[in-house]
Amino acid sequence: MRLTFARPHQTIGQNYLTKEQRQAVMKPHLVAVAACVVLTACGGSDAVFGTGDGSGDGSGGGTGGDTGSPIQGDRTLPPGTTSPTARTGIFRSEPTSTETAYNGNGYARDVSYNAADDTFSVDNLGFDGDNTYSRGTAVGSLGPYSVYEADAQFLDSFDGEPVNQFRHRAIYGVSTSGNTQFAIVRTGAYVGYGFGGFIYQRNNEVNLPTTGQALFTGSVAGLRDYNGIGALEYTTGDIRIAIDFDDFNDTTGTRGDAVRGEIRNRRIFDLQGNDVTETTLNRINTQNNATLREIPTATFTVGPGVMDDNGEILGQMTSYFVNNEGQALLFEEGNYYAIISGDQAQEIVGVVVLETSRDPAAPTVRETGGFIVYN
Repeated sequence: MRLTFARPHQTIGQNYLTKEQRQAVMKPHLVAVAACVVLTACGGSDAVFGTGDGSGDGSGGGTGGDTGSPIQGDRTLPPGTTSPTARTGIFRSEPTSTETAYNGNGYARDVSYNAADDTFSVDNLGFDGDNTYSRGTAVGSLGPYSVYEADAQFLDSFDGEPVNQFRHRAIYGVSTSGNTQFAIVRTGAYVGYGFGGFIYQRNNEVNLPTTGQALFTGSVAGLRDYNGIGALEYTTGDIRIAIDFDDFNDTTGTRGDAVRGEIRNRRIFDLQGNDVTETTLNRINTQNNATLREIPTATFTVGPGVMDDNGEILGQMTSYFVNNEGQALLFEEGNYYAIISGDQAQEIVGVVVLETSRDPAAPTVRETGGFIVYN
């Protein structure tokens, strides 16, 4: 049974979730704290993470609440569950950054979904109305995932005059079992990337195989924002992830399991739902002496030590293209973050963050996509 919405909206890709699939409400979790000034200079503050009510002032020294723990070397899990195990739920959120372009990262907190009225709530983002996001009007779904937007205006609390708000969009995904979820919030209303954040989580335990291989498939949907101009777009794609539970060999504290993944059939849409992939490729081709006909496939970097015994996966990913002179060049680079879920390890939830300097529209362009894949 499909949900019925008060306002019409466009669905891009697959049908949106049924009511039964959306009953699992995303538990509120704190996401990291940073600071930035609109269209002017940016600054930062220490991060505070946890699962409280969001009443803290965000001025802590970075040690309060739940924090990440290292997997190996300088690889560190995003902030979230302090002592994860395979037998418990796990949540992770976007880390903060002191770099100017990224110091709005991980700023969203207290993210939740209300199935009763199909609204999405997020705290700690300036000028996003009353913190309650409604289902998108022009675009209500990206494949199986839901799209929400903040109010365009908020009435002055004293004289009722409308106050224009910043553009904010959110993507929310929940698995068919209700055991995994993700949420992404971006704005595109700042000269830099601006304020936002992401959360991905597992609500149950996992039983990881010790032998064999498994293939997972599903969809990815995201938000594309620009560092240097105020702009925001939607993205979609198909994602496949394969895991070899036999090799590489395990080492202390990590599993050797190799993880391979790729995102193909990638498309870009403006906020009205118009496919702007070709327009984007045309300017990229002109700038880079190339003849790209599709967004390059993004692939996981394969190597040992990307997964732990709790079912958390963290690694790097890249995409490449060949220009008209036959040179293979880097198109994007970034990271993927994921958690395996289920008594038969049958689903994975995660987020990918990719950045490119090949699009002449801005010095750098970032894509933040969420995915849920099934075996």
